[in-house]
Amino acid sequence: MRPAAALLLIAVFLAGCVGTSLSDEPNSGPCPKVFVLEEAVRFVEFNGDERTLETVAFSGEITDVRLSCRYYADIPIRSQVEIDFEIGRGPAAEEMVYDLTYFVAVTRTDRDLIAKEEFTVPVRFRRNERVVSFKEDINRVIIPRFDPDISGGNFEVAVGFALTQRQVIFNRAGVSLKFPEA
Repeated sequence: MRPAAALLLIAVFLAGCVGTSLSDEPNSGPCPKVFVLEEAVRFVEFNGDERTLETVAFSGEITDVRLSCRYYADIPIRSQVEIDFEIGRGPAAEEMVYDLTYFVAVTRTDRDLIAKEEFTVPVRFRRNERVVSFKEDINRVIIPRFDPDISGGNFEVAVGFALTQRQVIFNRAGVSLKFPEA
């Protein structure tokens, strides 16, 4: 893909939904597939170098993801992604607020990355609160179609936590740290 075309696609993705009237026509085809990237579905943040339950500061998991879309004729695919999160505050946490960063990316099915955007949301814990569950709605995923015959089935939307290299290695190792039920 030419750099100018890639920049245009990214600009359209990041621009957000602009008010347009949508007809009552059915979608031209299926919505893009949405999924959580396997190695970015969870994170554990430790306080210090030791990797034990006692040194966990924060942890999180994406528990569900949903996508709805709308397109017909030659209009772009306008999608909304809903992501459910559970974020835990461990015994080594020193703060009551955690700045959670996650991403939403659009790809051609099993191929090229078209666009990716990161989002940061502050997660606030009340005193003695160990887990916070919440939902984020991303209403501005717009996928241009250069031909009205191109369906949403040609694209995928991946979501996940923005992880450090060390967190990715930890996730790939398959280690699971579970807190006992309160």
